[in-house]
Amino acid sequence: MSKTLTVKGKVFSGNGEGAEFIKLPWVSKQIAEKLGFIPYTGTLNIKLTAQSIIIKNSLMNARAIEISPIKGFCRGRCFRACFIQDLNCAIIIPEVENYPKDVIEVAAPVNLREKFKLKDSDMVEVKIMLD
Repeated sequence: MSKTLTVKGKVFSGNGEGAEFIKLPWVSKQIAEKLGFIPYTGTLNIKLTAQSIIIKNSLMNARAIEISPIKGFCRGRCFRACFIQDLNCAIIIPEVENYPKDVIEVAAPVNLREKFKLKDSDMVEVKIMLD
């Protein structure tokens, strides 16, 4: 039986590290195989609300879809998710030291900013599906 958690937050511009990660062939291949879509080469950065940070923290004990790294890279934990209008996507939580506790990155088969005309500080909601 699956459970759905909803997180909310504001869109913000990142430093491009998510895009660099998604561009790596082994990452996009694993996302396609494990999540069922070829990711757009970039992520949507969301700064979570206080309540959503608590929800994100609870994901640390949930069963995640692992993106297994090649030597020299960090692991990522992914969860199936839905974005505006039920667009299938995934949230990615890099397992890297000092990664912000109030941030998630959303990978999707399309550029979410363009598709939904999003700009920095727009409030969005992501539904996370747990198995």
